[in-house]
Amino acid sequence: MSKKKQEKVKHSGPERSVVTTNRKARHDYEILDTFEAGMVLSGTEVKALRQGRGNIVDAYAEIHNGEARVHNFHIPEYDYGTWTNHPPRRIRKLLLHRSEIDKLAPKLDEAGLTLVPLSVYFQNGYAKMELGLGRGRKNYDKRQAIAKRESDREIERAIGRANKRGGS
Repeated sequence: MSKKKQEKVKHSGPERSVVTTNRKARHDYEILDTFEAGMVLSGTEVKALRQGRGNIVDAYAEIHNGEARVHNFHIPEYDYGTWTNHPPRRIRKLLLHRSEIDKLAPKLDEAGLTLVPLSVYFQNGYAKMELGLGRGRKNYDKRQAIAKRESDREIERAIGRANKRGGS
C-alpha cells in the first residue's frame, strides 16, 4: 500500500478585506516607504469598521513620546451601540515595532516628510492600517506624474495592439 503525500498549498498571502482607502494620498504625496500598523480600537469602532464605515481622507499620523498615533481618522458611531459608543474622531494609537518607530522618528523631523494613512483593512481578523512615508508634491509634480502615467498607458496599448496583430 502506498500512502499519498499531502501537498502543502501555498497561498498568495494573508486574506485582506479592505475597509477604506485614501486614493488622494498617492496623488498628493510621493510615497517613499510603506508600513503596516495595528490599531488600538474599542469594540464599537471595530463593529463600525466591519460594516465598511470609516474615512481616512483627512487623517494623518505622528510619533509623539515614542508612540505612533493617528489623528482625524473618522469612524462613525456604531448604529446599534448604546452608551458604550465611541467618539468618532478620537486620537487612536497605532501599533508599530520599536525599530520601526525609531527609524521613522528622525525622518519625520525632516522638512516635508509626513506619515500618511493609505488604507484600512482587516487581516486575519485584526484591523490594520497601511501608512506611507510621503513627501508632498507640488502642482507641477502632479502634472508630471499624470503625464508619465498616461504615456506609459499609451505605450502598453501600442504593445498590446502589436502583439494582437502578430507583429514582429
